[in-house]
Amino acid sequence: MQQEDKRVLGRETRGPIGAEQLDTVPWNHADTDAVVEFSTDELTAICPVTGQPDFYELKLSYRPGPRLLESKAMKLYLWSFRDRGMFAEDMAATLLKDLVAACDPVEMTVDLTQQVRGGLKIRTVVRHPSTEGA
Repeated sequence: MQQEDKRVLGRETRGPIGAEQLDTVPWNHADTDAVVEFSTDELTAICPVTGQPDFYELKLSYRPGPRLLESKAMKLYLWSFRDRGMFAEDMAATLLKDLVAACDPVEMTVDLTQQVRGGLKIRTVVRHPSTEGA
């Protein structure tokens, strides 16, 4: 858990943050079967080959474990991808890894769609825990 003086929530923050700065808050309803969803169509990154911007739609859903992702920190974390060069598939896996590490959910799904470039739309879906072999 993050030290109080390093939290984003309740402090003036004017720029992107890294995964290590993601704030979480306690989830005190372990007996409740809940699904939390975040979505945005304002996520961008840079194509690592052409240097051109790529635009994404993100749909994130998770069943909380002991902690919830804090929305202000999520916005600032997603902002950090704006100037990063990465492919859609790598971004989806990075988001999943970082967000699972931050809040330890029961399960999480990152559904990331890169908007049309060169006539192709790319959709990558990654899950925790992995459903491989199920």
